[in-house]
Amino acid sequence: MALGKRRAPNRSGLSGFTLIEVMVVIVILGVLAALVVPRVMNRPDEARVVAARQDIASVMQALKLYRLDNQRYPSTEQGLQALVTRPTSGPAATNWKAYLDRLPMDPWGKPYQFLNPGLKGEVDVFSLGADGAPGGSGTDADIGSWSL
Repeated sequence: MALGKRRAPNRSGLSGFTLIEVMVVIVILGVLAALVVPRVMNRPDEARVVAARQDIASVMQALKLYRLDNQRYPSTEQGLQALVTRPTSGPAATNWKAYLDRLPMDPWGKPYQFLNPGLKGEVDVFSLGADGAPGGSGTDADIGSWSL
């Protein structure tokens, strides 16, 4: 073919996708979505569990500082609020300092629980999980200082 000549488009040889080809692609995308979506959908729940563990670790560090300054952990009645404001009842906190700016809520919007003495450790800080009830499994399982 010479450089200056152009060839006219051939109308009879137009290429495109057939209905079968398009349907095969749609089926493949559907299969991939069926495999990927359930894994992605569990990510928010896993992220909430990780966030709860990090919050509990921070609260436990603040409790350890409280104990170093005051020779004891706050009582169950004083609760975690003793890390934010000086306790006015119960065992005196003679060397009290502000250990947290504010108390975190668990990822499901409920306050963290505190027991002194703890059932699973010297003190227990825990979240009741997604269902807000003791026990459970999966995202409903309790997340506590004993599992750090």
